[in-house]
Amino acid sequence: MVMHMTRKRVAVAGASGYAGGEVLRHLLAHPDVEIGALTGASNAGERLGVLQPHLVPLAERVLVETNLDTLGGHDVVFLALPHGQSGAIAQQLQAQDPSTVVIDCGADFRLQDAEEWTRFYGGDHAGTWPYGLPELPGQREQLRGATRIAVPGCYPTVSTLTLAPAIAAGIVEPDVVVVAASGTSGAGKAAKPHLLGSEVMGNASAYAVGGSHRHTPEITQNLTGVLAEATGRKVTVSFTPLLVPMPRGILATCSARVVDGVTADDVRETYVKAYADEPFVHVLPDGLWPQTKSVTGSNAVHVQATLDEAARRLVAVGAVDNLAKGTAGAAVQCMNLALGLDEGTGLTTIGLAP
Repeated sequence: MVMHMTRKRVAVAGASGYAGGEVLRHLLAHPDVEIGALTGASNAGERLGVLQPHLVPLAERVLVETNLDTLGGHDVVFLALPHGQSGAIAQQLQAQDPSTVVIDCGADFRLQDAEEWTRFYGGDHAGTWPYGLPELPGQREQLRGATRIAVPGCYPTVSTLTLAPAIAAGIVEPDVVVVAASGTSGAGKAAKPHLLGSEVMGNASAYAVGGSHRHTPEITQNLTGVLAEATGRKVTVSFTPLLVPMPRGILATCSARVVDGVTADDVRETYVKAYADEPFVHVLPDGLWPQTKSVTGSNAVHVQATLDEAARRLVAVGAVDNLAKGTAGAAVQCMNLALGLDEGTGLTTIGLAP
């Protein structure tokens, strides 16, 4: 039985953005935390209620600058900062107090290969932290008691969890195709002309085509890690992201050629067995398929898979809220593991409808 502890004081850097706001939404429902410093960059000095009007209990809190003076002294610090900005402040926090749990919602510490970081993000690689996807084999054990955690990207979360059972069971060839449609919040809160309502409404478009999206090496890293447990082979990934006119959510359609002898029953059994004990991954009843609205606001991932008999390909579809299980919900889930709390504290598996 998990015992509740003294409430932990938690800071959120980047509280004015989508990810930071979503972290705060989950923390407000968490019985074991006290929300401390809220920081911003250009928004320092502004009241949170002006920037995040839905967070009414925190509306009068004023954002402060993001530095060691404001973030130090907390038990947990969430970094919801632009890519490339977490490394320096994380290093300062570690030097001040190595016991502080620092959870990075950005990409700075996700990749193991420094060359891949430079290729896709540019600049120096900050390092590699324990990867915050507890559903991967052996990962939950690494996160328990961890003081440094890298939260996965939203596309890698849904793509990895949608394909991992098939890869781990060896029922598909290690050459996969992922086409994933995402809402506009995945691009962040900063104003961008191509994300204006008049540009997005009534339109669907592909971007970062041909393996150039920054999440491609992360998906490859994850699935190769799953496969290496059994064979040591590398998985190749063709990833195409799509931008669709909705505020949040990702629907990923993933496929791979099945090995000889695999049946539709084998596919179903593989997925049901893989996620039977996972609280946040739901394999839907036979015949039902994931949809983004069913996971909106929740920390759940909905998955379904089948066999295309004519093409001899597995087709698996996954849905996730890119801001919840795709970012902030996963961050809180990882915090719970790091602090020895029940993994689901402050989180829900129930989405919104309609």
